[in-house]
Amino acid sequence: MKILTIGGGAREHAAIEALARCDVEIYAVMKNTNPGIKARAKKILNCGESDVDTICDFAIENQIEYAFVGPEAPLSAGVVDALENIGIKCASPTQAAARIETSKTFMRNLVQNHNIEGNLGFKSCETADEAIEYVKNAPYDFAVKPVGLTGGKGVKVMGDQLKTIDDAIDYINEIFDGNVGGGKVIIEEKAVGEEFTQMVFTNGSEIIPMPLVQDHKRAYEGDEGPNTGGMGSYSDADHLLPFVTEEDRAKALSIVESIVKALAEEGCPYRGTMYGQFMLTKDGPKIIEINARFGDPEAMNVLTLITSDFSEVIKWMSGGKIKNDVTFANKATVCKYIVPTGYGVRSESGHTITVDIDGIKNAGAIAYYGSIDEKEDGTLVTGTSRSIGVVGAGDTLEDAERNCEAALGYIKCDAIYIRHDIGTAALIQKRVDHMKQLRGQ
Repeated sequence: MKILTIGGGAREHAAIEALARCDVEIYAVMKNTNPGIKARAKKILNCGESDVDTICDFAIENQIEYAFVGPEAPLSAGVVDALENIGIKCASPTQAAARIETSKTFMRNLVQNHNIEGNLGFKSCETADEAIEYVKNAPYDFAVKPVGLTGGKGVKVMGDQLKTIDDAIDYINEIFDGNVGGGKVIIEEKAVGEEFTQMVFTNGSEIIPMPLVQDHKRAYEGDEGPNTGGMGSYSDADHLLPFVTEEDRAKALSIVESIVKALAEEGCPYRGTMYGQFMLTKDGPKIIEINARFGDPEAMNVLTLITSDFSEVIKWMSGGKIKNDVTFANKATVCKYIVPTGYGVRSESGHTITVDIDGIKNAGAIAYYGSIDEKEDGTLVTGTSRSIGVVGAGDTLEDAERNCEAALGYIKCDAIYIRHDIGTAALIQKRVDHMKQLRGQ
């Protein structure tokens, strides 16, 4: 079985490590030379991950049977449509189905029109004047978001990054003037609670849930600093989270399942990995975003735990049949990203980084390479985005966090930063106490 993967980040490295445990040949397309992916792939192609024609030529040349796309940009560019047109089965959504992520307006309207629970108040605005007029009289506290893709860094929330209405107006003008996220804005009701991620595999009609994960967007410890693509994440051994009940999870899964059904009814069936980002409020889960892929870093948590043949899941998402139930180990995981100094504001890239893989493994962890480039002489150099995700696993969250911290000591670089508080008992208890307060417990 020949599988083509697209993407050169830690999320894709995690997927490839899961595939490497199966009887498959891996072919990889990425813009950088990710050393972890390179070590597992039979053949790699360095090119733009949205370079549709070059990717299709590579797939034809190597007689690819299945394809899996990691990042959102190639989905938006229609790489799945092009690969399917040349007879390659894809475990990722088409351009039309991927609008669930690439257009926040499309997502909100879909949820509203199909009467799906968990929606928030929203107003999609085509012009800056329209958006400014709306925020001046908005009936709720709000978040300002570019409608299109921004790599998880485009959201600004009233009372947080936006202190005043003037701040909101300035940000709206910035989006339209710079054509950020397509140069359109959506104003959404601010949801108060704790965020969690519920990812699923889907074949267009059925869903297979993955363990719950909580990501940490803020750059600095104590949830301070600018928003990022995600500084780290954790999952618990029971596949819930300490502040999420079985009932909460069932509601989130019902929402995701309803969205999959709605997309099929709209004529754009969704196949692949779907990532539901929810805010758990006092009234239950509310939709923050629906993404057309694995979360990053959340993919590293769940793919570290998957005990099934991941290639069978790829086949099933591509329209085939699955032989066995999809299972995950009952272990806790803690992922902490090593990022370049200045990440979230202005990254210091181009620094040599050394990684002792054996030391990390002996510490009870695994490292997934992200924005790292391997030079011809084997030297590893940091890029501008997140460098390496280190995932510790254990019977408890305490064990997993301890193993992650021990493993981080086997990576050396003179210009890196880590949020060490992710997965710690103190920070998790803060989340639990917050939900108890909101629910009046």
